Amino acid sequence: MGENTADAANTVAAQGLSKAQTLIIAAAAGMSVANIYYAQPLLDLMAHEIGISSSSIGLVVTLTQVGYGLGLILIVPIGDITDRRKLIVIQGLLSAIALVVVATAGAKTMLLAGMGAVGLLAVLVQILVAQAAALATPAQRGSVVGTVTSGVVAGILAARSVAGTIADFGGWRTVYLTSALLTVAMVCILARVLPRRAAERQPDTYLNALLSVPRTFLSEPVLLFRGILALLIFASFSTFWTALVLPLSAPPFSYSHTLIGLFGLVGLAGAIGATCAGRLADRGHGRSTTGISLALLLASWGLIAFLPLSISVLLIGVFLLDLAVQAVHVTNLSVIVNLHPQKSGRLIGGYMIFYSVGSASGAIAATASYARYGWLGISVLGAAFSGIALAVWIANRLSTSADRTARLVEYPHG
Repeated sequence: MGENTADAANTVAAQGLSKAQTLIIAAAAGMSVANIYYAQPLLDLMAHEIGISSSSIGLVVTLTQVGYGLGLILIVPIGDITDRRKLIVIQGLLSAIALVVVATAGAKTMLLAGMGAVGLLAVLVQILVAQAAALATPAQRGSVVGTVTSGVVAGILAARSVAGTIADFGGWRTVYLTSALLTVAMVCILARVLPRRAAERQPDTYLNALLSVPRTFLSEPVLLFRGILALLIFASFSTFWTALVLPLSAPPFSYSHTLIGLFGLVGLAGAIGATCAGRLADRGHGRSTTGISLALLLASWGLIAFLPLSISVLLIGVFLLDLAVQAVHVTNLSVIVNLHPQKSGRLIGGYMIFYSVGSASGAIAATASYARYGWLGISVLGAAFSGIALAVWIANRLSTSADRTARLVEYPHG
């Protein structure tokens, strides 16, 4: 029996993932991460119906993000020490239950507890990324991770507009009931599509899996470097998307929230283009892809600064910003997974903590900067995060070249 399981695992590893399987995992990842963002355009509706003050309703978003952060630390590493397929099924079903709790909440406490659980269980998205990376062959891993990451981005960018549209027809509770039903359907499909065993697991304890994350990042310069880049690029990303609604909803534009949500479609186009970054990483061009993408990210802010003058120029900047951020993100994930495939779950979880810190930092800095300096302040802030990221990449490149030269001098014949 054990030999048959091992043979099945080896067969899966040799075959990799089909295009259909990759797209299904990408769709599931997008649906999972969208649960975190549905609440943002619905806060006023929630506050009015449940009787929560406008000053307190922000706790919905805060607790969801806190839950997500705890999930990255406490849940994602479990995938490295157990059957990840079973974990995906169980976590998906629990997510559906949490969504029903939110949809039926009649009091503030129940709503906040439900949203915290939704955030905690939404880390299913990272387990799906790790599973896709584990099932892919080394030659297709970057491409697979790129496709799944595009699904994640699609979920993030589409969540706000989808939530607003459904809420217009059936109220905010319908948004979460619909997501719960779709999540159950998603779990059934994944249970049928995902292989029962992707690879042999290394014996390990849960506590050791948790403690190994900071140890590994601190001991491996490549991981720390990629984590720092994630923090900076997502600080830049969050700066833009947090502040965009402020000038567009005010005169002279006075756009509706539905129209502002359509700007996400431009970002989605850029994110889909970033799948090319995964293919380039598969071919060994991850370092140069990162450098070019960071330069594009910095340049995008020069176009974004045109917002008061030209929406068309702004849209080009949005496309470049999302393309650059997702290209670096996909390359980062490819590098991390290839470095330690057997620890992919916990390392992706650790990497995403950098992502979360960057996103939170960008959001906080954006609101303060816009209040004081307007859109020019946002443009300078976003460019600063991007410029620092490019400087970090250049410094790393120079340091790597210097080390290589020193080794050649010391050992001229290898």
